[in-house]
Amino acid sequence: MELREEIEILCQNAKVAAAKMALATTEQKNALLVRIAELLEQETAALVEANKEDLAHAEENGVSKAMLDRLTITPTRILGICQALRSLVGLEDPIGKGESWTRPSGLKISRVRVPLGVVAMIYEARPNVTVDSAALCLKTGNAVILRGGKEAIHTNMAIVAVIKKALGDCGLDTHAVELVESTERESAQILMTMRGWVDVLIPRGGKGLIKSVVENATVPVIETGAGNCHLYVDDSADIDMALSIAVNAKCSRPSVCNAIETILVHAGVAAKFLPKLSEALGKFDVEIRGCPRTKVLIPTANEATEEDYFTEYNDYIVAIKVVDTLSDAIAHINKYSTGHSEAIVTSNEGHADRFLREINSAAVYVNASTRFTDGGEFGFGAEIGISTQKLHVRGPMGLSALTTEKYLVRGEGAIR
Repeated sequence: MELREEIEILCQNAKVAAAKMALATTEQKNALLVRIAELLEQETAALVEANKEDLAHAEENGVSKAMLDRLTITPTRILGICQALRSLVGLEDPIGKGESWTRPSGLKISRVRVPLGVVAMIYEARPNVTVDSAALCLKTGNAVILRGGKEAIHTNMAIVAVIKKALGDCGLDTHAVELVESTERESAQILMTMRGWVDVLIPRGGKGLIKSVVENATVPVIETGAGNCHLYVDDSADIDMALSIAVNAKCSRPSVCNAIETILVHAGVAAKFLPKLSEALGKFDVEIRGCPRTKVLIPTANEATEEDYFTEYNDYIVAIKVVDTLSDAIAHINKYSTGHSEAIVTSNEGHADRFLREINSAAVYVNASTRFTDGGEFGFGAEIGISTQKLHVRGPMGLSALTTEKYLVRGEGAIR
């Protein structure tokens, strides 16, 4: 069987399953999520073993330390995944929710939330995305087709097997979650063109992956993920707070899209802040690439290029630039940002308000780390991605982002 035919069959099966999932009750969907969590916990050892095989191949292929971290699952991380699943159970099911009104014509109109249908995911490395994506789609009555990266194929196969068993145990269509097992580039390209079978495609990964999907897909796409995020240290900033936020936002998990890649520092605090920042980042072996004024204060820094300020490193590398005004910082961010997450550290309420108002990104922070841009941290239970576009959703995509609207109209022989 040719690859295109295989993927078409997956999509056709998912389409049938989506129609069934749309009719599932909230109680059925919640019971399914609980069952998935139970099985993941029971199969922890097997999942970790499958993950070791992926990690071994990744190391052989020279995958970076930061990317290996994204790929790794541990018993502790599996426990976190299961906790997220159970928290999702407690969230309100958006399906069927809405509002109603009556028109002078006598028509009674209701606008309600309904599933999108078949959601396709093309993503890289992180196995937790497999669970999050499936769980959010199932809770909202959708079916999902997953196409992860080759780096995590064995882990993803093991996870999807668990989810399919849970679907069967709960009397639901096992085709509601499908995995494209081919890791050939062609398989992703074919999935992008399944118009008529796939209702929406969500890419999640690096800039190259997202660009490829956006430019080549013939199905509707929600652009997500690329995170060239910034931290601006204002001249009124509490230096200790700024150091804490900078280290957390860069070093706690540099491989994720909500980690900062550039730090802008007001000239008024640069001499006081930058040497301390260099020392703090040095404990994590972070490579600093700085502007000429940065290099004066951090002599060990490498010279930053124009390309550096456009780059999402996903690694222990940071670009630094000294700026003269808040206006300069805002202009820099709006020029180089991917529209993901930006933060300011300041004690000036006027500056904070202006930063919130003028920065054109999905999430904008005052005196907090960008690492909070996350579905779980925002109270959504989990996320299927972080949208950096303005249609159809923006920011962390939780349950409501996986629904659309439907109008239900009742009349008594009304004509126009």
